[in-house]
Amino acid sequence: MNLLNLDRKSIEGMLKSGRLVIAIYGLGYVGLAIATVWLRAGGKVIGVDIDEKKVDKVNSLDLDIGEKVIYNTLLKAIEDGRFYATIDGVEASRKSNIKIITVPIYLSKDRKPVFNAIIDVSKKIGIGLKRGDIVIVESSVPPYTTRNIVKPVLEESSGLKAEIDFGLAYSPERIYIGRAVKDIEENYPKIVGGIGEKSAEVAKILYEVFVKKGVILLPDTVHAEFEKLIEGVYRDVNIALANEIAEICRNIGLDYDLIRMAANSQPFCHLHKPGVGVGGFCIPLYSYFVINTAKKNRIDPLIIKTARKINENMPEKIVNLVEKMAKEHGLKDFRIAILGVAFRGGIDDTRLSPAVAIIKKLYEKGCRNMAINDPYVKYCSELENLGLKIERNIGRVLRNADIILITTDHPEYFSLSLRKVYSLSGKDFIIIIDGKHVFKDLSDKPEGIKYIGVGKPAI
Repeated sequence: MNLLNLDRKSIEGMLKSGRLVIAIYGLGYVGLAIATVWLRAGGKVIGVDIDEKKVDKVNSLDLDIGEKVIYNTLLKAIEDGRFYATIDGVEASRKSNIKIITVPIYLSKDRKPVFNAIIDVSKKIGIGLKRGDIVIVESSVPPYTTRNIVKPVLEESSGLKAEIDFGLAYSPERIYIGRAVKDIEENYPKIVGGIGEKSAEVAKILYEVFVKKGVILLPDTVHAEFEKLIEGVYRDVNIALANEIAEICRNIGLDYDLIRMAANSQPFCHLHKPGVGVGGFCIPLYSYFVINTAKKNRIDPLIIKTARKINENMPEKIVNLVEKMAKEHGLKDFRIAILGVAFRGGIDDTRLSPAVAIIKKLYEKGCRNMAINDPYVKYCSELENLGLKIERNIGRVLRNADIILITTDHPEYFSLSLRKVYSLSGKDFIIIIDGKHVFKDLSDKPEGIKYIGVGKPAI
């Protein structure tokens, strides 16, 4: 079949009836979520990953997946013979009509994008590519990646021409970990840019089968690539602004939360929440993708660079605050309880987590008496390498703590009260440093607690 020559009704009918096979390259959280929505739309799916252990776990569903809809959909699809995972990317390309690339672009030590994974995947897809197939890149990538890297590799390894023999489009994933399927199917429009009009139209038709908010069609792949990055850069810049204002508020004795609430009542103001830094494998990378692109074009992106620096410096500032509070209250060789390892609440993802950076900085400064809690993260290699364990029982972590530092906004922490934490510590005096504003009611603060937060003065 040739998707480039089929009309809307034919393409929609073939997907819904299970006659289209989709190969998903990259079986991380994003890849499994994308596999789920294509299965729910009616397609057959082949999952591809170079990690044989991961492939085995996917096929046996030995997975710790927060979204039940992903697990349940994969389970049913495996039972029905509509889904399996493999390490053979070439064979998956031969057997599929639609190829979705979700492998990540990393940063090198000098913060330049590393394209090895997407080049390798593109080669494998190209070897198995057939006339009439379509390749869609969903990874977050620097501008021109689809046009200048993926397209030449596909054409060289297949002997076919994009837009003439096969389709090629870019459509970024727009998901929030923990609600990915709902984000794709219900919450956001899909962004699509094609290498040409035929590619764009086929991708648009396919996504419109299951994306309820519809498709926003951009002129080409480059527009779509850059749009995705700017979503993240917007957040990075505004979080940096929030962190900077919060620091000013704390130092002059003002409550940032109250100011934010009042300021955001004006429709043209949208102050973000401050915190201990910006983590995850999205926002920090997006800013550097844009910075690198700007520099190549002799543009100095001052705001984006400054925002990135502010957010990267937050873990150091939190550690400095810990040292400052300990010194002010005469605490030496103190025991510190750290609540949270994940980069944000409700998930187990520790990639580029500011919480991990804070723990490592404390360790480097000689702090060895640390107790660490996270209700979601079971293992973190960076902490294990330092001989630090993650304790699931929060009571044991808080016991005998002199300083309690909240670094992740897990839902479980919001149920804690200052009085409860004070009681669990068993100490006459404790310092609480609230990096994520989990304590909303400070009115019941016991006399034995010194409380300070990001954007909140000490009380």
